[in-house]
Amino acid sequence: MAFGIDRNTLRKWKSDVQNGEIAFLTHYWLDDRFPGCKTVTKVGCADYHKLITWGRQYGLKKEWIHRDPNFPHFDLFGDRQKEILTKEQQWEQIKKFQL
Repeated sequence: MAFGIDRNTLRKWKSDVQNGEIAFLTHYWLDDRFPGCKTVTKVGCADYHKLITWGRQYGLKKEWIHRDPNFPHFDLFGDRQKEILTKEQQWEQIKKFQL
C-alpha cells in the first residue's frame, strides 16, 4: 500500500521516467514482507540500459528492475535507500520522509 505522495509529484516522476531521466519517487509504504520498512523509493528510467548502468554503480542487479512496460524502476528501501538517496543528493525526499 502506497501513500504520502500527491498527484503532481507522481505525474512529474512519470513524465521524467518516460523522458529517459533517472527519476526518484519516495513514498510511505507498508508490506508485511519487509518488516521495519516504512518507505520505498522508486528509481525509474524508460531507457532500460541507462537504468542498468545507473544501478550498477550502487551494486544493484538488472534482475532487480521492476519491468513495468511504461515505468521500469528499482525499488529501494532500508539502509540502501538512505545511502543511495544521500549519494544522489535527494535531500528533499530524505527530509520529507525522515530517512
